Amino acid sequence: MAELKIAIEELWQRRESLGVQDVAASDIVFEVLSGLDQGDLRVAEVDADGQVVVQQWLKMAIMLAFRVRGMTKYEVGPFEFVDRMPLKGDFASKGVRVVPGASARFGSFLARGVTLMPSYVNVGAYVGESTMVDTWATVGSCAQIGARVHLSGGVGIGGVLEPPQAAPVVIEDDAFIGSRAMVTEGARVGKGAVVGAGVILNPSIPVIDTETGEEFSRGYVPDYSVAVSGVRTKRFKGGEFGLPCVLLIKRLNVGERHSKTMLNELLREHGLAL
Repeated sequence: MAELKIAIEELWQRRESLGVQDVAASDIVFEVLSGLDQGDLRVAEVDADGQVVVQQWLKMAIMLAFRVRGMTKYEVGPFEFVDRMPLKGDFASKGVRVVPGASARFGSFLARGVTLMPSYVNVGAYVGESTMVDTWATVGSCAQIGARVHLSGGVGIGGVLEPPQAAPVVIEDDAFIGSRAMVTEGARVGKGAVVGAGVILNPSIPVIDTETGEEFSRGYVPDYSVAVSGVRTKRFKGGEFGLPCVLLIKRLNVGERHSKTMLNELLREHGLAL
């Protein structure tokens, strides 16, 4: 592993001179992509202190792939793709359910029990066991999705590939992301948290605790909390206007499983939907 890391970092230093003719470089990059594809390598993880640790060299390897791998045509039934990386395959042996219309790029990892409705998972992403990626949801490059997560219909999980040191989006175990929510730019959703429909979460969006009225964080929904879209008033020269924010409206018990009925009742109290 250490030798592979050194090799990628050396290639990165001379990336401007690399091209599809560099077969040796392509082989090294493909070895890394294969490790990501099998889940043996992972772009980012949450450590014991709760911090997101990014393996920059793995992101470098993905970016190098776009320099050293040539364009290839792939035919899947009546469909044609032209890309530098093939699609994933062999889902049945891996215990992954893939509904027609779904696709995952080589270099992404899908753990056993994952279900892909018509959706898309990009290179470098990690999707944990028994997670549901619902219809028209997207999991961006290098996004890290935990186990038993539900990404509802139309959810957009952004990709953060550049710069290499930037943390990707992280959705931790047992989280629920409501329909059409957008989680981007390295935002993070904690364990067991619920993000309501249509929420936009990124590091520029304040997350406000409705119990105290204080800003809890930016771009981070804490463990076992329920977050919904909100509006904060700000005065400008031309008057007062509403700017988006995220509101924490409830704290769940640690380890509490989501009851859709309970959550819908809670959100209806606030005139919202899951």
